[in-house]
Amino acid sequence: MEGQDRQDRGVGALSTPAAPIETDALIIGAGPVGLFQAFQLGLLEISCQIVDSLPRAGGQCVALYGDKPIYDIPGTPVTTGRGLAEALLQQVAPFRPGFHLEQQVATLARQEDGRFLLTTTLDSAFLARTVFIAAGVGAFVPRRIALDGIERLEGSRLFYHPEALERFAGQQVIVQGGDDAALATALALLPLAGRVTLLHRRDVFQAEEATVAEMRAQVAAGALQLAIGQPTAFDDSTLQIATPDAATLGLPFDALVGCLGISPRLGPIADWGLALERKQVPVDTEKFETRERGVFAVGDINTYPGKKKLIVCGFHEATLAAWGAAALVFPDKSIPLQYTTTSTRLHALLGVAH
Repeated sequence: MEGQDRQDRGVGALSTPAAPIETDALIIGAGPVGLFQAFQLGLLEISCQIVDSLPRAGGQCVALYGDKPIYDIPGTPVTTGRGLAEALLQQVAPFRPGFHLEQQVATLARQEDGRFLLTTTLDSAFLARTVFIAAGVGAFVPRRIALDGIERLEGSRLFYHPEALERFAGQQVIVQGGDDAALATALALLPLAGRVTLLHRRDVFQAEEATVAEMRAQVAAGALQLAIGQPTAFDDSTLQIATPDAATLGLPFDALVGCLGISPRLGPIADWGLALERKQVPVDTEKFETRERGVFAVGDINTYPGKKKLIVCGFHEATLAAWGAAALVFPDKSIPLQYTTTSTRLHALLGVAH
């Protein structure tokens, strides 16, 4: 992904790095509205960085309904959540936004020069002239495995919704979960891992019929192990499972992969003094600015009279918010309205022939 920076430095106490990343705009959320926000900012020559809690861009569109059809995107009769995200990433690529994934913005504070200092849960820091909250209904975070002390294995032997499966080559891997993501992960690991066990609390799965059928076939062939029950304890080599018939089962593992779904958390946004209304941020309808000058909110996170939680409405909000930010980023510059059909300047920015 263009400009992607996962900032894999480990979670620790919040601190301010010596050299924060300076940018015109910091976008919180890499869902469809956040990606289109970056595109609209790019057309106005406003640089931006994007932070998201998920390991990939696309937001809930990809995480919750990546393969389900979407019919209400203008000019696109049908797409999917994943298809929409891929198209938006391709569209914004000429502007090279920086991506900082698998972390949340934790603090926001205005500085003496009017800019905002923001820090994340991975100790990244940004100095931004403007901030755009495009966090949907909050930051989506993985549901954790409910075992005391197991968090100490995160990043070494415990992983949530991992993308790179090559790291599990030759290992004994337990995949916990019962949805499409869990089954797809277990099946994808079969040619890589030494042994794969799919663990779910019951022998009923919330996945597409074809995926369930493939999983059952691999279990019948002995290629995939299936364990039914709930984890109750663990040590360095074994996960203890309580089965539905009250027995105890020990599953050896080198790695444990949690695919238990994701859930939204409003998180630190609630502490930023933005006068929340039912966990949403009030904005004006001229610039979609919050009560804090220079902080904008677009998409499902905001509220105003007549608000509709539709992707297409978020695209409209992002467009007007970008123009609102332009007045702050370029206070002494008159910016004419240009059209991508005719503007040679916009053609140059987009890297297209004219």
